[in-house]
Amino acid sequence: MTNDSNIGALAFLKMHGLGNDFVVIDARGRENPMTRALACAIGDRHFGIGFDQLALIRMEGDVTAVDYWNADGSLSDACGNATRCVARLLMAETGDNTMVLRTGRGDLVCEDECNGLIRVNMGQPQLKWQEIPLAENVDTINLPIDGAPAATGMGNPHCSFFVEDAEAVDLDELGPRIENHPLFPERTNVQVVQVLDRSNLRVRVWERGVGHTLASGSSSCAVTVAAVRKGLTDRKVTVHLDGGDLEIDWREDGVWMTGPTMLVSSGTLSPEFLKAAR
Repeated sequence: MTNDSNIGALAFLKMHGLGNDFVVIDARGRENPMTRALACAIGDRHFGIGFDQLALIRMEGDVTAVDYWNADGSLSDACGNATRCVARLLMAETGDNTMVLRTGRGDLVCEDECNGLIRVNMGQPQLKWQEIPLAENVDTINLPIDGAPAATGMGNPHCSFFVEDAEAVDLDELGPRIENHPLFPERTNVQVVQVLDRSNLRVRVWERGVGHTLASGSSSCAVTVAAVRKGLTDRKVTVHLDGGDLEIDWREDGVWMTGPTMLVSSGTLSPEFLKAAR
């Protein structure tokens, strides 16, 4: 990991998983610098660095924990691709090929498959309406919304529409409308899913607090769970996203996700920027 090179500056790394991009800040051994205002400022793609999520690494006792900030300054309990990116950094630091990261989703087991390929167990899906959460007790496999989408919790809520042609859907219209649907009190991620066969899904993603994104790990887990529950696929599938492919395997011990990571660059946020952002 990088260290601050200037007093008052803040070091960061830029990473991505299939174009799902992240700013990573290491707050171990220092005061947590993150605020909603700072997250929004860093997330601005014109006046800041830009990201889909910001991953802040900190210590919780003797366990390494990660906080996930969305570009709108909101927090999320889960971010699968960011978890894989952080796990890659920390396993490279320690030389281990497995580790546990503490997240709002719980303690997640991560494994290094070499050459930037990281696997993480995202845990068991949340399938009960109050766990996802939904505003009322409804059928989570066929929601009372046009298109009968499925709702799934992966530490964050997901709403998955199964369609004939994923490319034909106006995601920029559907996404924000469903993200803010009253059935989802904490808003929701939105996916349009085309079943190619029992082992392959074509998926496009709208992330709450972010917008149209090239990839999403938790979304990929959620659509796989939804497809299995609807009887459309097997439990092990390849999810084809705008930014590339993730392998998802819903096992007895949780939903495992495997995919590539990329370290793009390192840098520091200047004292001037940090002062203005606060």
